[in-house]
Formats: sequence, structure tokens, C-alpha cells
Amino acid sequence: MWEMKEWRESSGQRCIAPELGNDTADAAEWVRTRLGLPVDALQERVLRTTNKRGILNCSRQWGKSTITAAKAIHQAYTEAESLTVVVSPSGRQSGEFLRKATGFARKLGIRPKGDGDNEISLELPNRSRIVGLPGVEATLRGFSAVSMLIIDEAARVTDDLYKSLRPTVTVKDGRVWLLSTPFGKRGFFHEAWANGGDEWERVRVTGEATVMGG
Repeated sequence: MWEMKEWRESSGQRCIAPELGNDTADAAEWVRTRLGLPVDALQERVLRTTNKRGILNCSRQWGKSTITAAKAIHQAYTEAESLTVVVSPSGRQSGEFLRKATGFARKLGIRPKGDGDNEISLELPNRSRIVGLPGVEATLRGFSAVSMLIIDEAARVTDDLYKSLRPTVTVKDGRVWLLSTPFGKRGFFHEAWANGGDEWERVRVTGEATVMGG
């Protein structure tokens, strides 16, 4: 059970929020029981892996954003003051990812709020944050010590932007996840998939796999 503590929003309203603790049970089982999300074998693999580098190469509508949003919430919930940064080709796509993460936070009994600095963001009572950004290099300035970097529709993000993102995970030896449907045999997504070596855990999802949503 959670302990409860008081916190105050900027409006000064007194609220009761769950104090997040060291709930580090198996990630796939945690997602099933705490978020109520059914997961298949491939989704379990994404949730459970301890590899620092991962690639999801999958068909549309399998649920790559949904399962990685669940992964991001699990990390934010279990690692206090962690920072997850989600980058997509557009602000709309990053906002959709945060919408899913916010829905999961509500299922945990957490009243969602932003971090006060970033328009597309979610901050938990343990000060962990998930921040969504559009794929524009200028928006990335000031981010460091990132615990997990998620690049959605990575095949459509430029190589230059990817190079500018990689140093953000250096300080904390953070995780990097690339998610995309294929978009030609070019760019960093294809290079990491085809030639990235053993450091990358590759998960390929065909059209026959269980569909979860976007």
C-alpha cells in the first residue's frame, strides 16, 4: 500500500497524493495489475528487458506508443526524480504519447500535473518527470541527465537531431528506445537495426501480432 502525503498545487489547494515507493515488481506483471493493460509475449519483452538500448520495428496500430508509455510510467513510478524525454517528429505526436502516460497515471490514483516548465509534460509526486518534445533541435537545449530517451517514429527523425539527443543520456547512462514503422533503408533507425551490434535489443512486430492501439 502507498503511504499518503499532502502536497499543494500552484493554486494553493490542499491535495492528497500517493507517496510513490520502491514498487519494483516484475514490470510486465506491474503493467497488467496496476495499469490493467493486457500484454502479449513481445510486449512483455519490451517491458522486462534490462538492456540499455532497444529498437521496436513494427507495423502500425500494434501499440508501440502505448506499451512504451506504460514502460515510461513504470520507470517514473519506481525511480524517484527520473527524467524521461519523448521526442517525435511533431508536437502533436509527443502530446499523444503524454496523453497515454497521463491516463496511466490516473489509473495509479495520481492527479496529473505538468512540471511547470514544459508545455507537454507530466510530473509525479516523487518528482519524476516525463517530457514530450517535437523533433526540433532548439527545443532540446537544457536537457541532461535523462534516464530514458524515447524516439517515436524514429525513422522519420533526422540523423542530426538523433546525434544531438544521444549526449542527453550520458550522465546517467540512460536508456534509449527507438520506435518506428519502417521508412526506407536509410538513417540512424535503419543503421541501428541492421548494423548496430549486440548493444541493441531488437523487437520486430509483424502485421499478425496482437493489436493494442497506437
